[in-house]
Amino acid sequence: MKILAINSSFRKHGNTERIFQLMDQSLLKIAKEKGKTLEIEYFSLGETNIEPCRGCRLCFEKGEDLCPMKDNLALVRSKLQEADAIILGSPVYVEDVNGLMKNLIDRMAFNCHRPAYYGKSALIFTTSGASSTKHALKTMRNALCTWGFYIAEEYRFRMGGPLVAEPDVIKKYSDKVNKLATVFFNSIDNYKPLHPTVYSYMIFKIQQTYWQKESSKRNKLDYEYWKTKGWLEPYCNYYIDHKCLPIKSKTARALGKIISKFFV
Repeated sequence: MKILAINSSFRKHGNTERIFQLMDQSLLKIAKEKGKTLEIEYFSLGETNIEPCRGCRLCFEKGEDLCPMKDNLALVRSKLQEADAIILGSPVYVEDVNGLMKNLIDRMAFNCHRPAYYGKSALIFTTSGASSTKHALKTMRNALCTWGFYIAEEYRFRMGGPLVAEPDVIKKYSDKVNKLATVFFNSIDNYKPLHPTVYSYMIFKIQQTYWQKESSKRNKLDYEYWKTKGWLEPYCNYYIDHKCLPIKSKTARALGKIISKFFV
């Protein structure tokens, strides 16, 4: 089992990194107790060269491998593909994720059209000195859902200061982190992506409806991607085979179809 932990904070040994450390310790302990092999790779966006998106649309129109930006995005993409699950952590700046996280999301925008990470679990969290709204979590959740991820857990950590001492972080949040880590680990171990949420179903249905209507002459790359995957077939109701109750999937598809009429 391999987990990729992506930290978007520039600050070394800051609040976000300390939550990651707690999370790593908890996950490794759970894996040991269950007799599972677990590898966690820590990845810092602050130490990675990912240039800002220039809006040239080459990734959409001709393919992401033709992006003119010669930086480390391909490395991040390969690590995402290799991992069984991911953790995204971002500090909250002006009620949203920070620039590094938003830039990663922007540069990966082609996956909103061509989901590549279906069947993988994700845990997302934010850190803030005081209280914050759910907006930053929503930014990450919306992106990852359209990329195909199953969101196993999410949480807003209110640290209580710009930099909290490590013992205080442990005292305040070790129990909460253990609970989050347990749910997240079990989502991977028990393959929870086989049980999509209603929101995930809706995202799929809205996208499917769009590409079923879209001519193959426009956005051809995206259309062919969906067609090759078999996702445009009338019988297909999700990226992968699932074990959800029929009533849940039918309800979600119906809602997605209704929403599609206003946006597709």
